[in-house]
Amino acid sequence: MSEARLEADVAGLASLAEPTRRALYLYVRDQGAAVSRDEAAAGVGVPRHQAKFHLDKLVDDGLLEVEFARRTGRRGPVAGRPAKLSRAARSTGEPVAEALDRAARDRGGELAGLARREAGNHPSRVALLAAVRATLDEEGYQTRSDPAGLALANCPFHALAAEHTALICGMNLAIMEGLLDRAGGLGLAAVLDPADGRCCVRLTETSEGGGDG
Repeated sequence: MSEARLEADVAGLASLAEPTRRALYLYVRDQGAAVSRDEAAAGVGVPRHQAKFHLDKLVDDGLLEVEFARRTGRRGPVAGRPAKLSRAARSTGEPVAEALDRAARDRGGELAGLARREAGNHPSRVALLAAVRATLDEEGYQTRSDPAGLALANCPFHALAAEHTALICGMNLAIMEGLLDRAGGLGLAAVLDPADGRCCVRLTETSEGGGDG
């Protein structure tokens, strides 16, 4: 999951948090065909200029797509200008939050795969943990040991986290859970534990952790 893709998904979630924007998105999505600004405005009961503003934001955030078509049925010089129409850009039916969580877990699995390749065949827990830390450091998490396990001194998405804290913390948790599930053998669990000066997620030792085998 690239940061650009992440930023797009976060922007979509933030966009849908605005009530009028969410209503417009749901209206357009439920029509099953592209709709005009006038139709969208009438559909949710807002002025056309307000609908235009929010529809444009939904396009910017990747939730709607734009197409142009003549709605009059006329042809030639008298046909008039094509109307700007909107349709839903996401056709999978998967809610944006669920899509982001799934993508984050997939990214965690990818990071685990990188770490396992770095650690080699049949690595010890110490070697695997070192490879995981190196992989996370490459991602910008700046791992460090702490008495409970492993802390992440930095959030690579701190700019987004400042505006969408709960969302980014949940995403980081999903990344780490995906990583630990795929890596195996580390005896660590990902927990939300926000504190100043580090990422909101820590990797804590479980009852199976602590051995060097």
